[in-house]
Amino acid sequence: MSDTALEGAGNGKTLEQGTSPGAGPGASGRRAPLGDPATRGRTTIADGVVEKIAGLAARDVVGVHALGTGFSRTFGAVRDRVPGGRSQTPGVRAEVGEVQTALDLDIVVDYAMPIVEVARMVRENVIAAVERMTGLEVVEVNIAVGDVKLPDDEDDDEQAEQRVQ
Repeated sequence: MSDTALEGAGNGKTLEQGTSPGAGPGASGRRAPLGDPATRGRTTIADGVVEKIAGLAARDVVGVHALGTGFSRTFGAVRDRVPGGRSQTPGVRAEVGEVQTALDLDIVVDYAMPIVEVARMVRENVIAAVERMTGLEVVEVNIAVGDVKLPDDEDDDEQAEQRVQ
C-alpha cells in the first residue's frame, strides 16, 4: 500500500511511517494531543431513561389515552404514593445495548381514532425522540393496543386516586 493510501484510510489520523504518536518533532517536552474530547470516556444510558423518553413521546401523540394496561396503571398510581417507590414508566419496556435499543409499548387508544394510524405516529414519535436525545439507534418499537377508551368510561386514573386516598 502506498503512503498516500495510508493517509486517506482509517479514522482520519495520519501517522508518518516509523513514528509513534508523540514521537514527532518537539515531542520531548510536550504531551501528545489526546484527540477529540467527546471520544474520551464512555456514556451509559439506563433502561429507565429510555423508557421515560419513549413514554413522554408516546403520550404526545393525539389518540393515545394512556400507557399500560389498567392493572399496571393502577399499580403505578399506588406505587407512586409509597415513599421510596421505584418510579418507572408503566406500559414501556426498553432493552438498551451499547449503540442500539428496542422498545415495547402498551397503549390505550381513544375511541374512534384509527388504531393503525395512532400506532404509526407513536412509533415515529418515539423513534425520533429516543434517537435525538440518546444517540442510540432504535431497532424496533413494538406496540400492543390493550384497550380503547370509550367516551363514557370513567377515567381509570381518577378511580386509582380515589382508592388510595
